[in-house]
Amino acid sequence: MLRQGRGFALSSSCQRRRTIPKLSPDRIDSLARDLPEWTSDGEALSRKLKFKDFNKAFAFMTDVAAKADEMDHHPEWSNVYNQVAIRLTTHDAGGLTEKDVVLARHIDAVAVKQNAEK
Repeated sequence: MLRQGRGFALSSSCQRRRTIPKLSPDRIDSLARDLPEWTSDGEALSRKLKFKDFNKAFAFMTDVAAKADEMDHHPEWSNVYNQVAIRLTTHDAGGLTEKDVVLARHIDAVAVKQNAEK
């Protein structure tokens, strides 16, 4: 269902989207302990993964994409052959939120399932 806005139409999914609060500095500091495979610059979480081959890397990305789409929270990522670089941030909030933490944990689980190299 569309609702008219100022010169544009908003879908009902857009209307429902709420700004999620950014993580506190203390919570961001705790991420090093909670998500040891990830690095943070305070605004985003980053991780690089390596797989056996391109097919494994692509299977990993496909698995993560399904969850990201379900969450309506999409990573910034790139893939070169067997390597995947990921950056998570919540653009609507202007930094890190719990959505990033939830997706990072899912990514960690999929990386184990897909036998990512350490």
